[in-house]
Amino acid sequence: MLFSLAFFVLAAFLAPLLTRWFGPRVFYMVALVPIGSLVFTISAAPQVLGGGTLRETLPWIPEIGLELGFRLDTLSWVMSLVVLGVGALVLIYCERYFGPDEPALGRFAGNFTAFSGAMYGLVIADDVFLMFMFWEATTVFSYLLIGHYTDRKASRGAALQALLVTTAGGLAMLVGLVILSASAGTTSFTAIMADPPNGGGLVIVAVFLVLIGAVSKSALVPFHFWLPAAMAAPTPVSAYLHAAAMVKAGIYLIAALAPGFASIPGWRESLVVLGVATMLVGGWRALRQTDIKLLLAYGTVSQLGFLTVIAGFGTRDAALSALALLLAHALFKSTLFLVVGLIDHSTGTRDLRKLSGLGRSRPVLATVATIAIASMVGLPPTLGFVAKEAVLTALLADGSVLGLVAVVGVGLGSMFTVAYSARFVWGALATKKGVEAIEVRHDRPDALFSPVLLSLAGVVLGLMAPVVDGWLSGYSELFPAGEHDYHLALWHGVEPALVISALTLALGLLLFWKKERVSKMQAALPPVVNAADGYWRVMRFIDRSAARVTSATQRGSLPLYLGIILFVMVAGVGVTIVQNRQWPDEVRLWDYPAQLVIGVIMMIAAVAAVRADKRFTAVVLVGVTGYGMAMLFALQGAPDLAFTQLLIETVTLVAVVLVLRRLPQRIGVAHGAPRYRALRAVLAIAVGLTMAIVAVVALGSRIADPIYLEFARLAVEGGHGANVVNVALVDVRGWDTMGELSVVIVAATGVASLIFLDRRTDDLDRPQIVRGRRGFLLGQRAVTEPARARGRETGETTLSWLLAGRTLAPENRSILLEMTVRLLFHSIIVVSLFVLFSGHNAPGGGFAAGLVAGMALVARYLAGGRYELAAAVTIDAGKLLGTGLVLAVGTAAAPLLFGADALTSTWFETELPVLGHIEFVTSTIFDIGVYLVVIGLVLDVLRSLGGEVDRQQEEEDPNTPNEQLHERGAS
Repeated sequence: MLFSLAFFVLAAFLAPLLTRWFGPRVFYMVALVPIGSLVFTISAAPQVLGGGTLRETLPWIPEIGLELGFRLDTLSWVMSLVVLGVGALVLIYCERYFGPDEPALGRFAGNFTAFSGAMYGLVIADDVFLMFMFWEATTVFSYLLIGHYTDRKASRGAALQALLVTTAGGLAMLVGLVILSASAGTTSFTAIMADPPNGGGLVIVAVFLVLIGAVSKSALVPFHFWLPAAMAAPTPVSAYLHAAAMVKAGIYLIAALAPGFASIPGWRESLVVLGVATMLVGGWRALRQTDIKLLLAYGTVSQLGFLTVIAGFGTRDAALSALALLLAHALFKSTLFLVVGLIDHSTGTRDLRKLSGLGRSRPVLATVATIAIASMVGLPPTLGFVAKEAVLTALLADGSVLGLVAVVGVGLGSMFTVAYSARFVWGALATKKGVEAIEVRHDRPDALFSPVLLSLAGVVLGLMAPVVDGWLSGYSELFPAGEHDYHLALWHGVEPALVISALTLALGLLLFWKKERVSKMQAALPPVVNAADGYWRVMRFIDRSAARVTSATQRGSLPLYLGIILFVMVAGVGVTIVQNRQWPDEVRLWDYPAQLVIGVIMMIAAVAAVRADKRFTAVVLVGVTGYGMAMLFALQGAPDLAFTQLLIETVTLVAVVLVLRRLPQRIGVAHGAPRYRALRAVLAIAVGLTMAIVAVVALGSRIADPIYLEFARLAVEGGHGANVVNVALVDVRGWDTMGELSVVIVAATGVASLIFLDRRTDDLDRPQIVRGRRGFLLGQRAVTEPARARGRETGETTLSWLLAGRTLAPENRSILLEMTVRLLFHSIIVVSLFVLFSGHNAPGGGFAAGLVAGMALVARYLAGGRYELAAAVTIDAGKLLGTGLVLAVGTAAAPLLFGADALTSTWFETELPVLGHIEFVTSTIFDIGVYLVVIGLVLDVLRSLGGEVDRQQEEEDPNTPNEQLHERGAS
């Protein structure tokens, strides 16, 4: 089962690529995946139908008891047959349904295959949270499939509606699963159902929360409106998702929970009432439809109500008939949707008022549709007839008031089913008076294979009713046996169920016969409640509320936002501090007198930064506090932290200074002097005091030995390194570092996206050496060769120590700076490599080394501008970021190939000539990834806040000194 899911994932990824080469024939290829899984499922029949359960388990998160557990029992076996069998046939149908010019065909094939795999995973998952993951995956993929036609507003709206409704139900379901698994003490579905928890009201609440998810997924009242709207999807999607697969997920969940929870208060009553209401609403609405696809959609809603009534009834006979009805419905409803697709393609319309004579011109298609309709209304010898007789018998045998309500409701719903089924046959296939015979196009090969096979299966299984009974009885045996257990058969003689069935057939045909009078009556009745209108009212209310809240809170004032955040922090943390009863016995103000001096300097700098009236002055003073923190780290014996803090403070200072170029020099110039200075001061003092008290209390409240006492030993024994900080980052706490790398990449992308106006580009204009005694090209302009001095030209020196030095205006150049940077750049890069590779045992590591290399790039940019930065690094920042993350993730995942835990490191040591003793720890590769990510971040900041801002300034003012220099060089 696990391998089958893996093939689904692989096929979903490959489908878009294969579509480029094979076009619609790719559906034949991806259909092999569900066919292969179907063969496996059928091969498991002897074990499953013999009363056993096939299980596969793979540890997932053993610390909290989660595992990738899969099972194949009778219920999941039948659902797998439906999901895989119908899925394979619909994929085969797609090859003829879609033309080579279909937009986004590869994306559709991949999404359809992924949905099929997610649905298969849902029905075989044994862990409740794994099942929920597949549950939500079907929601996401159904959203993508319903919205396949992205250029159509109806498709996008229907997709979003289905997503919101089913996701809301899924969230309620998740809460229920959490409570249920906590009450049972396990996340295994099999274990929960083997010994259902008896937690009283809490368990009842949990079960009903899960049922909310099932009800929304299966489009029951009041959530039924999303399914007809989803008919904006391509017809194969409707045939699979909304007839055989996704909407069956809720029915499957109800059936899976029924053996353990059908006896809890309110279960049967709720599901019977919801099911009957849905069956009647769907059938009534189906009678009004003129689009045959919408007619089938509302018919599907009605049938889902029918399935809910019997699946949730909770008796042995009801369980058997529910599974038979589920199988029959999947066959006849998928057949009918596929038939509608063929009608639409061959006639160009689905309007039953325009269709006429199709039954004569396409007799095979008419026969297939008629067989499926016969199964839907319950005519022998179809499986639909067998299932309907079983349902009525099971409800009559219950003998309770609820059973009587269910029989009456199902009877009325079946009457509507007959009426709208007759309307479908008449509207789609019959020859109508006064309507011109529809012209049938034969512009593409017919796709009758799949609907023919599905319709014949409904007949064959009906004739094999006793055999089908043996297949399904394993599920019904989970319920208490009755006095006279029912068995599926094609003929039970004349019995009450047959009489009721015949009566519903007659009344349904009468309803269709009087269709004009019924239509007038429906038009005259005002809609009392319209769920779709209710949905749109709720959405409009949410939009208006969001707009009002946004306008009230988002005032465009950064000080206001920060003030609110800090006030809430002070209030929340302050209450906790006041309630604290464990204060430290003593407070040590300093270990060394130098710490007091540094602290005083930091406080003075902080106060001065607040009172500074120039932005640059404030930034420098804030930097003083950062450098002071680095000195405190050094005094406390943490050179690694001190080194890193110095580098971070310097790089941050450069980045902020780059931003300041686009801001006024003085604070308060644009918007006036800051207001509420006293209030701000009070809040600032409160924040400072709160954090100081938190630090004192937290450090004095430790009651157990800190974990860092073991870090020194773990660093040597586990990470084979003496630098505790670096080993912790890349080995002991490697998962944290990997998350931080992701945050760094997101931050770099965010900075770039804020600066680049139209599209992000990592390419700056780079000097290109050309042949000749002098000159090189800079973009499209020639600039004097800077390699050596050639005298004086127009009173300016041609001496340039950097490649792009000549691109700067004379008043902006510093030959001393250019010379220093040229002499030190390569040395700094070498130092960064030394810091990288020595960081496992000495101060340094990938993060610090990346900052050192970043400082070298900062120097190149400050000395030579954006063209010099482009010459210094010719690789894209995005590639550095991506390569670094790949190295880190690869180092984490590689040990899994050798049977070890993720991020397990090892080391090698040897003696080499000249170099002597060499040691290499595999976590160094992780550190190299960190190194590349940090360099990519710095490069991204320089190219966006530096180079891109420079370019934008040049475009705003084309007569800058730099531009004038370019023009002189070109001449």
